[in-house]
Amino acid sequence: MSDGLALHSYIDDFADRRVLCVGDVMLDRFVYGAVDRVSAEAPIPIVRVEQASAMLGGAGNVARNVAGLGADAVLVTILGQDEAARQVKEQAEAASGLTLRAVSVDGRPTTVKTRYVANGQQLLRADEETTAPIADASANRLLALFDQALPDCDVVVLSDYLKGALTDAVLREVIARARRTGKPVIADPKRDDVAAYAGATMLTPNRAELARITGRTCVEDAEVEDAARALAAKHRIDAVLVTRSERGVSLVPADGMCVHLPARALEVFDVSGAGDTVAATLAVALAAGANAEAAARLANLAGGIVVGKVGTAVVRRDDLAAAVLAQDVLASEAKVASADHAQDRVARWQSLGLRVGFTNGCFDLLHPGHVSLLTEARAMCDRLIVAINSDESVKRLKGPDRPVQSETARALVLASMGVVDLVIVFGDDTPIPLLQRLRPDVLIKGGDYSIDQVVGGDVVKGYGGDVCLARFVDGHSSTSVIARAGGRIDG
Repeated sequence: MSDGLALHSYIDDFADRRVLCVGDVMLDRFVYGAVDRVSAEAPIPIVRVEQASAMLGGAGNVARNVAGLGADAVLVTILGQDEAARQVKEQAEAASGLTLRAVSVDGRPTTVKTRYVANGQQLLRADEETTAPIADASANRLLALFDQALPDCDVVVLSDYLKGALTDAVLREVIARARRTGKPVIADPKRDDVAAYAGATMLTPNRAELARITGRTCVEDAEVEDAARALAAKHRIDAVLVTRSERGVSLVPADGMCVHLPARALEVFDVSGAGDTVAATLAVALAAGANAEAAARLANLAGGIVVGKVGTAVVRRDDLAAAVLAQDVLASEAKVASADHAQDRVARWQSLGLRVGFTNGCFDLLHPGHVSLLTEARAMCDRLIVAINSDESVKRLKGPDRPVQSETARALVLASMGVVDLVIVFGDDTPIPLLQRLRPDVLIKGGDYSIDQVVGGDVVKGYGGDVCLARFVDGHSSTSVIARAGGRIDG
Protein backbone atom coordinates (compact mmCIF):
# COMPACT_ATOMS: atom_id res chain seq x y z
CA MET A 1 0.00 0.00 0.00
CA SER A 2 1.38 3.46 -0.90
CA ASP A 3 1.92 6.04 1.86
CA GLY A 4 -1.01 8.09 0.59
CA LEU A 5 -3.40 5.16 0.51
CA ALA A 6 -2.33 4.14 4.01
CA LEU A 7 -2.88 7.65 5.36
CA HIS A 8 -6.31 7.82 3.72
CA SER A 9 -7.25 4.49 5.30
CA TYR A 10 -6.53 5.92 8.76
CA ILE A 11 -8.53 9.06 8.00
CA ASP A 12 -11.47 6.86 7.00
CA ASP A 13 -11.37 5.32 10.50
CA PHE A 14 -11.39 8.62 12.42
CA ALA A 15 -15.16 8.59 12.89
CA ASP A 16 -15.14 5.57 15.20
CA ARG A 17 -12.54 6.95 17.65
CA ARG A 18 -12.77 8.81 20.95
CA VAL A 19 -10.09 11.03 22.50
CA LEU A 20 -9.96 12.14 26.13
CA CYS A 21 -8.59 15.70 26.40
CA VAL A 22 -7.45 16.84 29.84
CA GLY A 23 -5.98 20.20 30.76
CA ASP A 24 -6.32 23.96 30.86
CA VAL A 25 -9.30 25.21 28.90
CA MET A 26 -9.65 28.87 28.00
CA LEU A 27 -11.91 31.19 26.09
CA ASP A 28 -10.18 32.70 23.07
CA ARG A 29 -11.74 36.04 22.15
CA PHE A 30 -10.87 37.88 18.95
CA VAL A 31 -11.67 41.55 18.41
CA TYR A 32 -11.29 42.63 14.79
CA GLY A 33 -11.15 46.16 13.51
CA ALA A 34 -9.21 48.76 11.57
CA VAL A 35 -6.52 51.27 12.52
CA ASP A 36 -6.37 54.60 10.75
CA ARG A 37 -5.19 56.97 13.48
CA VAL A 38 -3.05 57.24 16.63
CA SER A 39 -4.40 58.23 20.04
CA ALA A 40 -3.81 61.78 21.26
CA GLU A 41 -3.55 60.42 24.81
CA ALA A 42 -0.55 58.14 24.14
CA PRO A 43 1.47 56.96 21.10
CA ILE A 44 -0.80 53.94 20.56
CA PRO A 45 -3.06 52.94 17.66
CA ILE A 46 -6.81 53.34 17.97
CA VAL A 47 -8.70 50.23 16.87
CA ARG A 48 -12.11 50.89 15.34
CA VAL A 49 -13.88 47.69 16.39
CA GLU A 50 -15.86 46.06 13.59
CA GLN A 51 -16.61 42.56 14.92
CA ALA A 52 -15.78 40.14 17.71
CA SER A 53 -15.87 36.37 18.14
CA ALA A 54 -15.06 33.74 20.77
CA MET A 55 -14.07 30.08 20.66
CA LEU A 56 -12.64 27.35 22.85
CA GLY A 57 -8.89 27.59 23.37
CA GLY A 58 -6.16 25.58 25.09
CA ALA A 59 -7.38 22.07 25.86
CA GLY A 60 -10.68 23.19 24.36
CA ASN A 61 -8.98 23.84 21.04
CA VAL A 62 -7.48 20.34 21.12
CA ALA A 63 -10.99 18.96 21.66
CA ARG A 64 -12.38 21.15 18.86
CA ASN A 65 -9.76 19.78 16.48
CA VAL A 66 -10.48 16.20 17.52
CA ALA A 67 -14.17 16.75 16.79
CA GLY A 68 -13.34 18.57 13.54
CA LEU A 69 -11.43 15.50 12.37
CA GLY A 70 -14.58 13.45 12.79
CA ALA A 71 -13.73 11.72 16.08
CA ASP A 72 -15.45 12.21 19.44
CA ALA A 73 -13.77 14.37 22.08
CA VAL A 74 -14.33 14.29 25.83
CA LEU A 75 -12.94 17.41 27.50
CA VAL A 76 -12.12 17.19 31.23
CA THR A 77 -11.10 20.52 32.75
CA ILE A 78 -11.45 23.17 35.45
CA LEU A 79 -13.74 26.19 35.12
CA GLY A 80 -14.61 29.12 37.31
CA GLN A 81 -18.15 30.17 38.11
CA ASP A 82 -18.23 33.27 35.95
CA GLU A 83 -19.46 34.63 32.63
CA ALA A 84 -16.49 33.19 30.76
CA ALA A 85 -17.31 29.72 32.13
CA ARG A 86 -20.86 30.11 30.86
CA GLN A 87 -19.53 30.96 27.41
CA VAL A 88 -17.16 27.98 27.46
CA LYS A 89 -20.09 25.67 28.26
CA GLU A 90 -22.14 27.30 25.53
CA GLN A 91 -19.34 26.82 23.00
CA ALA A 92 -18.91 23.16 24.01
CA GLU A 93 -22.64 22.43 23.73
CA ALA A 94 -22.68 23.92 20.22
CA ALA A 95 -19.73 21.81 19.03
CA SER A 96 -20.76 18.52 17.42
CA GLY A 97 -18.81 15.56 18.75
CA LEU A 98 -17.54 17.35 21.88
CA THR A 99 -18.55 16.48 25.45
CA LEU A 100 -17.52 18.81 28.30
CA ARG A 101 -16.99 17.43 31.81
CA ALA A 102 -15.80 20.27 34.02
CA VAL A 103 -15.11 20.88 37.69
CA SER A 104 -16.50 24.28 38.69
CA VAL A 105 -14.42 26.09 41.28
CA ASP A 106 -15.90 29.08 43.07
CA GLY A 107 -13.63 32.12 43.15
CA ARG A 108 -11.31 30.82 40.41
CA PRO A 109 -11.45 32.84 37.16
CA THR A 110 -11.89 31.03 33.88
CA THR A 111 -8.93 31.84 31.64
CA VAL A 112 -9.72 34.34 28.88
CA LYS A 113 -7.32 35.51 26.17
CA THR A 114 -8.48 38.49 24.13
CA ARG A 115 -6.60 39.26 20.93
CA TYR A 116 -7.01 42.56 19.11
CA VAL A 117 -6.46 42.26 15.36
CA ALA A 118 -6.41 45.12 12.89
CA ASN A 119 -5.51 45.24 9.22
CA GLY A 120 -4.64 41.56 9.35
CA GLN A 121 -2.12 41.98 12.20
CA GLN A 122 -2.41 41.14 15.90
CA LEU A 123 -1.79 44.30 17.91
CA LEU A 124 -2.36 43.21 21.49
CA ARG A 125 -3.36 40.26 23.66
CA ALA A 126 -5.00 40.75 27.05
CA ASP A 127 -5.12 37.79 29.47
CA GLU A 128 -7.50 37.24 32.39
CA GLU A 129 -6.31 34.24 34.38
CA THR A 130 -4.80 32.63 37.42
CA THR A 131 -1.87 30.22 37.33
CA ALA A 132 -2.31 28.96 40.89
CA PRO A 133 -2.45 25.15 41.15
CA ILE A 134 -5.89 23.76 41.89
CA ALA A 135 -6.57 22.57 45.43
CA ASP A 136 -6.45 18.87 46.30
CA ALA A 137 -10.24 18.65 46.51
CA SER A 138 -10.61 20.02 42.97
CA ALA A 139 -7.84 17.71 41.76
CA ASN A 140 -9.65 14.69 43.17
CA ARG A 141 -12.89 15.75 41.44
CA LEU A 142 -10.95 16.18 38.18
CA LEU A 143 -9.46 12.69 38.49
CA ALA A 144 -12.90 11.25 39.19
CA LEU A 145 -14.19 12.74 35.93
CA PHE A 146 -11.11 11.35 34.17
CA ASP A 147 -11.74 7.86 35.56
CA GLN A 148 -15.36 7.98 34.36
CA ALA A 149 -14.38 8.90 30.81
CA LEU A 150 -11.24 6.76 30.38
CA PRO A 151 -12.78 3.32 29.68
CA ASP A 152 -14.63 4.59 26.60
CA CYS A 153 -11.68 6.51 25.12
CA ASP A 154 -8.84 5.32 22.90
CA VAL A 155 -6.16 7.95 23.56
CA VAL A 156 -5.46 10.61 26.20
CA VAL A 157 -4.15 14.10 25.37
CA LEU A 158 -2.73 16.31 28.12
CA SER A 159 -2.82 20.01 27.26
CA ASP A 160 -0.75 21.88 29.82
CA TYR A 161 -0.86 25.68 29.55
CA LEU A 162 0.40 26.21 33.12
CA LYS A 163 -2.95 27.54 34.32
CA GLY A 164 -3.07 25.20 37.30
CA ALA A 165 -5.33 22.33 36.23
CA LEU A 166 -2.51 19.86 35.61
CA THR A 167 -0.60 19.75 38.87
CA ASP A 168 2.31 17.36 39.22
CA ALA A 169 0.13 15.00 41.23
CA VAL A 170 -2.67 15.09 38.65
CA LEU A 171 -0.20 14.43 35.83
CA ARG A 172 1.37 11.45 37.54
CA GLU A 173 -2.02 9.90 38.28
CA VAL A 174 -3.49 10.50 34.83
CA ILE A 175 -0.46 9.03 33.05
CA ALA A 176 -0.28 6.02 35.36
CA ARG A 177 -4.00 5.26 35.11
CA ALA A 178 -4.05 5.61 31.33
CA ARG A 179 -0.97 3.43 30.79
CA ARG A 180 -2.33 0.73 33.12
CA THR A 181 -5.32 0.42 30.78
CA GLY A 182 -3.12 0.40 27.67
CA LYS A 183 -4.18 3.87 26.49
CA PRO A 184 -1.49 6.02 24.80
CA VAL A 185 -0.83 9.42 26.41
CA ILE A 186 0.19 12.43 24.29
CA ALA A 187 1.37 15.49 26.20
CA ASP A 188 1.85 19.05 24.98
CA PRO A 189 3.78 20.63 27.88
CA LYS A 190 4.63 24.29 28.27
CA ARG A 191 6.73 23.82 31.42
CA ASP A 192 10.51 23.60 31.45
CA ASP A 193 10.56 20.77 34.01
CA VAL A 194 8.78 17.78 32.48
CA ALA A 195 9.59 15.26 35.20
CA ALA A 196 5.87 14.89 35.98
CA TYR A 197 5.35 13.62 32.41
CA ALA A 198 7.53 10.57 32.98
CA GLY A 199 6.04 7.50 31.35
CA ALA A 200 3.97 9.35 28.74
CA THR A 201 3.79 7.85 25.26
CA MET A 202 4.73 11.00 23.35
CA LEU A 203 5.68 14.60 24.09
CA THR A 204 5.11 17.33 21.48
CA PRO A 205 7.34 20.32 22.34
CA ASN A 206 8.27 22.91 19.78
CA ARG A 207 11.94 23.53 19.04
CA ALA A 208 12.29 26.41 21.53
CA GLU A 209 10.57 24.42 24.28
CA LEU A 210 12.85 21.43 23.66
CA ALA A 211 15.88 23.72 23.95
CA ARG A 212 14.65 25.14 27.27
CA ILE A 213 13.71 21.73 28.69
CA THR A 214 17.04 20.11 27.84
CA GLY A 215 19.34 23.14 28.03
CA ARG A 216 20.74 22.23 24.61
CA THR A 217 21.06 23.94 21.26
CA CYS A 218 18.30 22.64 18.98
CA VAL A 219 18.76 24.08 15.49
CA GLU A 220 20.19 21.44 13.19
CA ASP A 221 18.62 18.00 12.70
CA ALA A 222 21.34 16.20 14.65
CA GLU A 223 21.02 18.64 17.58
CA VAL A 224 17.26 18.20 17.73
CA GLU A 225 17.61 14.43 17.57
CA ASP A 226 20.22 14.31 20.34
CA ALA A 227 18.20 16.57 22.64
CA ALA A 228 14.97 14.66 22.04
CA ARG A 229 16.62 11.29 22.67
CA ALA A 230 18.10 12.59 25.91
CA LEU A 231 14.68 13.84 26.99
CA ALA A 232 12.99 10.55 26.11
CA ALA A 233 15.61 8.48 27.92
CA LYS A 234 15.57 10.62 31.06
CA HIS A 235 11.80 10.53 31.50
CA ARG A 236 10.87 7.15 29.99
CA ILE A 237 9.03 8.74 27.04
CA ASP A 238 8.38 6.44 24.07
CA ALA A 239 8.85 9.19 21.47
CA VAL A 240 9.21 12.95 21.10
CA LEU A 241 7.63 14.87 18.22
CA VAL A 242 9.38 18.23 17.83
CA THR A 243 7.55 20.91 15.85
CA ARG A 244 10.13 23.12 14.12
CA SER A 245 8.14 25.82 12.33
CA GLU A 246 9.48 26.26 8.76
CA ARG A 247 11.62 23.12 9.17
CA GLY A 248 8.61 20.87 9.69
CA VAL A 249 8.58 18.24 12.43
CA SER A 250 11.02 15.64 13.75
CA LEU A 251 9.81 12.34 15.17
CA VAL A 252 12.43 10.97 17.56
CA PRO A 253 11.64 7.60 19.14
CA ALA A 254 13.49 6.52 22.27
CA ASP A 255 14.68 3.53 20.26
CA GLY A 256 14.71 3.50 16.49
CA MET A 257 15.31 5.76 13.53
CA CYS A 258 14.52 9.49 13.64
CA VAL A 259 12.26 10.85 10.89
CA HIS A 260 12.47 14.49 9.77
CA LEU A 261 9.36 15.65 7.86
CA PRO A 262 9.48 18.90 5.87
CA ALA A 263 7.01 21.70 6.50
CA ARG A 264 3.86 21.54 4.40
CA ALA A 265 2.42 25.04 4.90
CA LEU A 266 2.02 26.96 1.65
CA GLU A 267 1.41 30.30 3.40
CA VAL A 268 1.45 31.24 7.07
CA PHE A 269 -1.24 33.60 8.39
CA ASP A 270 -1.52 32.70 12.08
CA VAL A 271 0.32 30.12 14.22
CA SER A 272 -2.21 30.39 17.08
CA GLY A 273 -3.23 26.92 18.22
CA ALA A 274 -1.03 25.05 15.74
CA GLY A 275 0.39 22.90 18.55
CA ASP A 276 -3.14 21.98 19.61
CA THR A 277 -3.92 20.84 16.07
CA VAL A 278 -0.77 18.72 15.93
CA ALA A 279 -1.56 17.04 19.27
CA ALA A 280 -5.18 16.42 18.29
CA THR A 281 -4.26 14.90 14.94
CA LEU A 282 -1.61 12.69 16.51
CA ALA A 283 -4.16 11.43 19.01
CA VAL A 284 -6.90 10.67 16.49
CA ALA A 285 -4.46 8.98 14.10
CA LEU A 286 -3.03 6.76 16.85
CA ALA A 287 -6.57 5.93 17.93
CA ALA A 288 -7.31 4.90 14.34
CA GLY A 289 -4.41 2.44 14.37
CA ALA A 290 -1.66 4.49 12.74
CA ASN A 291 1.91 3.88 13.85
CA ALA A 292 3.94 6.80 15.22
CA GLU A 293 5.42 7.79 11.85
CA ALA A 294 2.09 7.75 9.99
CA ALA A 295 0.48 9.72 12.81
CA ALA A 296 3.34 12.25 12.66
CA ARG A 297 2.89 12.63 8.90
CA LEU A 298 -0.81 13.37 9.33
CA ALA A 299 -0.11 15.77 12.20
CA ASN A 300 2.50 17.58 10.10
CA LEU A 301 0.00 18.03 7.28
CA ALA A 302 -2.66 19.24 9.71
CA GLY A 303 -0.25 21.77 11.21
CA GLY A 304 0.54 23.07 7.75
CA ILE A 305 -3.17 23.57 7.08
CA VAL A 306 -4.04 25.35 10.31
CA VAL A 307 -1.30 28.00 10.11
CA GLY A 308 -2.86 29.05 6.81
CA LYS A 309 -6.05 29.97 8.67
CA VAL A 310 -6.77 32.95 10.92
CA GLY A 311 -7.15 32.51 14.68
CA THR A 312 -7.31 29.25 16.64
CA ALA A 313 -8.84 27.47 13.67
CA VAL A 314 -9.85 23.82 13.27
CA VAL A 315 -8.68 21.33 10.67
CA ARG A 316 -11.54 19.27 9.28
CA ARG A 317 -11.26 15.67 8.14
CA ASP A 318 -11.93 16.74 4.53
CA ASP A 319 -9.12 19.34 4.80
CA LEU A 320 -6.70 16.64 5.89
CA ALA A 321 -7.80 14.17 3.21
CA ALA A 322 -7.32 16.88 0.55
CA ALA A 323 -3.82 17.61 1.90
CA VAL A 324 -2.90 13.93 1.69
CA LEU A 325 -4.14 13.85 -1.90
CA ALA A 326 -2.13 16.97 -2.75
CA GLN A 327 0.95 15.42 -1.17
CA ASP A 328 0.43 12.29 -3.28
CA VAL A 329 0.31 14.39 -6.43
CA LEU A 330 3.51 16.21 -5.49
CA ALA A 331 5.21 12.93 -4.65
CA SER A 332 4.05 11.47 -7.96
CA GLU A 333 5.40 14.45 -9.86
CA ALA A 334 8.74 14.02 -8.07
CA LYS A 335 8.93 10.43 -9.35
CA VAL A 336 8.68 11.55 -12.98
CA ALA A 337 12.27 12.15 -14.03
CA SER A 338 14.37 13.05 -17.04
CA ALA A 339 16.93 10.58 -18.37
CA ASP A 340 19.75 12.65 -16.83
CA HIS A 341 18.13 12.60 -13.39
CA ALA A 342 17.32 8.90 -13.74
CA GLN A 343 20.93 8.13 -14.59
CA ASP A 344 22.08 9.82 -11.37
CA ARG A 345 19.44 7.98 -9.32
CA VAL A 346 20.39 4.60 -10.78
CA ALA A 347 24.06 5.23 -10.03
CA ARG A 348 23.24 6.09 -6.39
CA TRP A 349 20.96 3.07 -5.97
CA GLN A 350 23.53 0.70 -7.42
CA SER A 351 26.28 2.20 -5.26
CA LEU A 352 24.17 1.17 -2.25
CA GLY A 353 23.95 -2.39 -3.54
CA LEU A 354 20.33 -2.08 -4.66
CA ARG A 355 19.11 -4.13 -7.65
CA VAL A 356 17.55 -1.82 -10.23
CA GLY A 357 14.75 -3.13 -12.46
CA PHE A 358 13.43 -1.67 -15.72
CA THR A 359 10.26 -2.21 -17.71
CA ASN A 360 8.69 -0.23 -20.49
CA GLY A 361 5.56 0.21 -22.56
CA CYS A 362 2.84 2.64 -23.59
CA PHE A 363 0.66 2.06 -20.48
CA ASP A 364 -2.16 3.95 -22.18
CA LEU A 365 -5.05 2.81 -19.98
CA LEU A 366 -3.94 1.14 -16.77
CA HIS A 367 -5.62 -2.26 -16.36
CA PRO A 368 -5.16 -5.42 -14.22
CA GLY A 369 -2.55 -6.77 -16.61
CA HIS A 370 -0.40 -3.70 -16.05
CA VAL A 371 -0.85 -3.90 -12.28
CA SER A 372 0.18 -7.57 -12.29
CA LEU A 373 3.25 -6.84 -14.44
CA LEU A 374 4.41 -3.95 -12.26
CA THR A 375 3.81 -5.84 -9.02
CA GLU A 376 5.80 -8.84 -10.23
CA ALA A 377 8.52 -6.63 -11.68
CA ARG A 378 8.97 -4.83 -8.36
CA ALA A 379 9.30 -8.20 -6.62
CA MET A 380 12.30 -8.95 -8.84
CA CYS A 381 14.27 -5.86 -7.82
CA ASP A 382 14.81 -3.27 -5.09
CA ARG A 383 13.95 -0.25 -7.25
CA LEU A 384 11.73 -0.25 -10.34
CA ILE A 385 11.97 2.17 -13.26
CA VAL A 386 9.05 2.35 -15.69
CA ALA A 387 9.79 3.94 -19.07
CA ILE A 388 6.75 5.01 -21.11
CA ASN A 389 6.55 5.98 -24.76
CA SER A 390 5.93 9.65 -25.45
CA ASP A 391 2.70 10.68 -27.18
CA GLU A 392 4.43 10.99 -30.54
CA SER A 393 6.09 7.62 -30.11
CA VAL A 394 2.73 5.99 -29.26
CA LYS A 395 1.14 7.49 -32.36
CA ARG A 396 3.88 6.00 -34.52
CA LEU A 397 3.46 2.58 -32.91
CA LYS A 398 -0.32 2.42 -32.35
CA GLY A 399 -1.88 4.82 -34.84
CA PRO A 400 -3.16 8.42 -34.95
CA ASP A 401 -6.01 7.83 -32.42
CA ARG A 402 -3.62 6.81 -29.68
CA PRO A 403 -2.76 7.44 -26.95
CA VAL A 404 -6.06 7.98 -25.17
CA GLN A 405 -4.24 9.55 -22.22
CA SER A 406 -1.44 12.07 -22.55
CA GLU A 407 2.10 11.20 -21.54
CA THR A 408 1.74 13.49 -18.49
CA ALA A 409 -1.41 11.71 -17.31
CA ARG A 410 0.10 8.27 -17.92
CA ALA A 411 3.28 9.19 -16.07
CA LEU A 412 1.46 10.58 -13.04
CA VAL A 413 -0.84 7.56 -12.78
CA LEU A 414 2.13 5.19 -12.84
CA ALA A 415 4.10 7.36 -10.41
CA SER A 416 1.22 7.22 -7.92
CA MET A 417 1.72 3.46 -7.55
CA GLY A 418 3.78 2.36 -4.58
CA VAL A 419 5.57 -0.36 -6.57
CA VAL A 420 6.99 2.21 -9.01
CA ASP A 421 10.08 4.16 -7.97
CA LEU A 422 10.79 6.23 -11.08
CA VAL A 423 8.98 7.05 -14.35
CA ILE A 424 10.71 8.21 -17.54
CA VAL A 425 9.06 9.39 -20.77
CA PHE A 426 11.10 8.46 -23.85
CA GLY A 427 10.59 9.47 -27.47
CA ASP A 428 12.37 6.65 -29.32
CA ASP A 429 10.45 3.70 -30.73
CA THR A 430 12.50 1.32 -28.60
CA PRO A 431 14.00 1.64 -25.10
CA ILE A 432 17.44 0.56 -26.32
CA PRO A 433 19.12 4.01 -26.05
CA LEU A 434 17.72 4.35 -22.51
CA LEU A 435 18.91 0.87 -21.52
CA GLN A 436 22.39 1.63 -22.84
CA ARG A 437 22.49 4.78 -20.75
CA LEU A 438 20.93 3.55 -17.48
CA ARG A 439 22.28 -0.03 -17.47
CA PRO A 440 19.66 -1.51 -15.13
CA ASP A 441 20.39 -4.81 -13.39
CA VAL A 442 17.28 -6.52 -14.73
CA LEU A 443 14.92 -5.93 -17.66
CA ILE A 444 11.38 -7.22 -17.09
CA LYS A 445 8.66 -7.70 -19.68
CA GLY A 446 5.25 -9.36 -19.71
CA GLY A 447 4.86 -13.07 -20.23
CA ASP A 448 3.30 -12.55 -23.66
CA TYR A 449 6.90 -12.24 -24.90
CA SER A 450 9.63 -14.85 -25.04
CA ILE A 451 13.10 -14.01 -23.80
CA ASP A 452 14.52 -13.71 -27.31
CA GLN A 453 11.67 -11.31 -28.27
CA VAL A 454 12.40 -8.78 -25.54
CA VAL A 455 13.63 -5.61 -27.22
CA GLY A 456 16.89 -4.54 -25.62
CA GLY A 457 17.42 -7.90 -23.96
CA ASP A 458 20.69 -8.42 -25.80
CA VAL A 459 21.92 -5.03 -24.58
CA VAL A 460 21.21 -5.89 -20.95
CA LYS A 461 22.71 -9.37 -21.22
CA GLY A 462 25.73 -7.87 -22.95
CA TYR A 463 26.84 -5.97 -19.84
CA GLY A 464 25.92 -8.83 -17.47
CA GLY A 465 22.35 -7.93 -16.58
CA ASP A 466 19.33 -10.24 -16.46
CA VAL A 467 16.19 -10.45 -18.57
CA CYS A 468 13.07 -11.79 -16.85
CA LEU A 469 9.44 -12.38 -17.80
CA ALA A 470 6.47 -11.59 -15.57
CA ARG A 471 3.36 -13.74 -15.57
CA PHE A 472 0.99 -12.97 -18.48
CA VAL A 473 -2.57 -12.00 -17.53
CA ASP A 474 -4.75 -12.96 -20.49
CA GLY A 475 -7.68 -10.87 -21.66
CA HIS A 476 -6.35 -7.47 -20.59
CA SER A 477 -4.85 -4.86 -22.88
CA SER A 478 -5.36 -1.16 -23.52
CA THR A 479 -6.41 -1.98 -27.08
CA SER A 480 -9.13 -4.38 -25.92
CA VAL A 481 -10.38 -1.89 -23.32
CA ILE A 482 -10.68 0.79 -26.03
CA ALA A 483 -12.39 -1.67 -28.38
CA ARG A 484 -14.98 -2.56 -25.74
CA ALA A 485 -15.65 1.17 -25.31
CA GLY A 486 -16.47 1.48 -29.02
CA GLY A 487 -12.98 2.30 -30.20
CA ARG A 488 -12.96 5.74 -28.60
CA ILE A 489 -12.89 7.13 -25.07
CA ASP A 490 -13.84 10.77 -24.57
CA GLY A 491 -13.15 12.98 -21.57
